[in-house]
Amino acid sequence: MIRAARHSVRLIRVAFTLARHDALFPLELLGDLPWPVRILKAVAKLRPATTAEQIERPGARLARALQDLGPTFIKLGQGMATRPDFVGIEVAQDLANLQDKLPPFPGTEARAIIATEFGKPVEDLFVAFDDHAIAAASIAQVHFAVLKNGTKVAVKVLRPGVEQAFARDLESFRWAAGLLERARPDMKRLRPTDVIDTFAQSVALEMDLRYEAAAASELKENLADDPQFSVPAVIWPVTARRILTLERVEGIALNDHAALVAANLDLPATAQVIVQSFLKQALFDGFFHADLHQGNLFAAPDGRIIAVDFGIMGRLDPETRRVFAEILYGFLRRDYNAVAAAHFRAGYVPPGQSQALFAQALRAIGEPITDSPVKEISLGGLLAQLLKTTETFAMQTQPQLLLLQKTMVMVEGVASKLDPDVNMWELSRPVIERWMRENLGPQARIKDGVTRIASLIERAPAFIDDLEHIVADARRSGLRLRLDSDGAPRGYGQLIWPLLAGLVGGGVALAIYALVS
Repeated sequence: MIRAARHSVRLIRVAFTLARHDALFPLELLGDLPWPVRILKAVAKLRPATTAEQIERPGARLARALQDLGPTFIKLGQGMATRPDFVGIEVAQDLANLQDKLPPFPGTEARAIIATEFGKPVEDLFVAFDDHAIAAASIAQVHFAVLKNGTKVAVKVLRPGVEQAFARDLESFRWAAGLLERARPDMKRLRPTDVIDTFAQSVALEMDLRYEAAAASELKENLADDPQFSVPAVIWPVTARRILTLERVEGIALNDHAALVAANLDLPATAQVIVQSFLKQALFDGFFHADLHQGNLFAAPDGRIIAVDFGIMGRLDPETRRVFAEILYGFLRRDYNAVAAAHFRAGYVPPGQSQALFAQALRAIGEPITDSPVKEISLGGLLAQLLKTTETFAMQTQPQLLLLQKTMVMVEGVASKLDPDVNMWELSRPVIERWMRENLGPQARIKDGVTRIASLIERAPAFIDDLEHIVADARRSGLRLRLDSDGAPRGYGQLIWPLLAGLVGGGVALAIYALVS
């Protein structure tokens, strides 16, 4: 009872802030609003809206309210931006633009946190440390510094008390998600409790900056052979749970359009690099930067694009990558049956549903954009429409695809600001077709078959041992197995090895074919 009262008070405060911004509509998912919330909504309507608020979209009002509510809610809003199936496409797009900015905390506090983490004063680690933060967000802020060896670095320092604030808010979120599932059983399909748990896990990783350092390091390795897109190196000796130190990025932020123009940067080419690099990360590596907004991207003097801030990353398993590629490739070719088949093979659509009807629904998404100017077709918007079909066909939400879709919308936004005539289909097609060719083409299928045969051969001795143990156990229990006409049991290796010889021969033949074709 006390726990419920505590969470109710917190949520009433949240509702009050939402009411001030006329952004209570997310709470209406609960059905009939609790009476305190209905009162707040009525009171909020007594305040005349400003002209700006009258023309503002609901998602923009919600974004401002979440900004006022603080760090946890800013992160929650960013998470909601990945759930167009839950909040609607328009609201998700507005939340994707939610600015994660807060006033900086004093440099003296940053110094104290660094000293506590490393057990020594800042002066023992850096020859210079700027107390003025160059960027401040909900979880951490960044200071410029110089190492003893003269290397210029950027030092990210976790906000004081942020862990406790998040833990308190997340406890209330879980309580509210459970309440939603009990009040609206039909909402269980969207798994609100699981969403909060995933959100909590993501936040926990973000608040241990060693994980962000590991993400930056992995992405840098993946991009080692890419001359156009890179990330700064991690300075591991000056990185800890609450401190992340990276090489300082020298370049122009992509949100400084005037400086980009003054530097004579090829903006359409820059847009191409960002779009294609994102798709390569997602499809070929299965690990992608999921917060590619303009403030996190810099144009370096040597022409490279450099990304920073690795707190939000996406990871796709091989099966999800295959489905993602087949979906986009199918839409590119207007092959809706292929797109439907990809969904059913992956188990995204329950087997009791009609594949033909699902293909028809996909056609309803794809055909209206067929005759549109190509530059007006959004891949992110297309995926968002696809995700909207989940309720009709009882599909379970796929969080990994939602994050991918949200990032694609963000990447499209960056590309369109750099080049208003950007053609997303044209930029995406080479990457998608290359992935399809290398992973689903004839040679790829042969290579996969050879790998499977090699794996079977490698496991054969263990399989024979297991078979002999089974037969021995059967004999001890009085069961006699007759495997030939005269009743004499034969060696099981004699049965298996001819089969393996055939497989090896077939594998060699396939390998030779793959090499010469």
